[in-house]
Amino acid sequence: MNKFVTPGIKDENFIRGEVPMTKEEVRIISLSKLALEPDSILYDIGAGTGSITVEAARLIVDGKVLAVEKEAAAVALIKQNIVKFGCRNVKLVEGTAPDCLISLPIPDRVFIGGSGENLASIFNYFNDRLEPGGRIVANAVTMETTYEIITLLEQNNYSVGAVNINSSSLKKVGRKHIWQAANPVAVIWGVKEE
Repeated sequence: MNKFVTPGIKDENFIRGEVPMTKEEVRIISLSKLALEPDSILYDIGAGTGSITVEAARLIVDGKVLAVEKEAAAVALIKQNIVKFGCRNVKLVEGTAPDCLISLPIPDRVFIGGSGENLASIFNYFNDRLEPGGRIVANAVTMETTYEIITLLEQNNYSVGAVNINSSSLKKVGRKHIWQAANPVAVIWGVKEE
């Protein structure tokens, strides 16, 4: 297990199963766009295996991460990864966002890794609660989701940025090495303006 505090836990260190996970390179960029502070309150929506949750919890030692997940298999993996990495500042919220979020703390950072068909309602829930300077970061693998989150951010007075990540990892094939491409992922972020 990693002893360092910079983000970049190897994917194979997480307990996985068949649940989707934000991969290491995308996770590092997503975390950098969240611009976490030591006492941030971060929501990880569609937390999957909890890779963003775990990495963020190690960075915001005086803050709190609320991992929100509706799938039972993913909830079980998140619990295991929270224990494995000793994350004491994580609250696991089981249910469908935004319905399961009522009466929880107000965040200053939101990561949307998975939203099902609820992206607009999730965004609106947090938009009503974020103070100026609050950040929303979303990962998208489809053009439609990318367009939807950018549109929501721009229509609601956020400064917006995005990068499309196309990464390849070295893989040994016989005595040679090749680049093994991962699926492209868009990382979209918005900072709420005054």
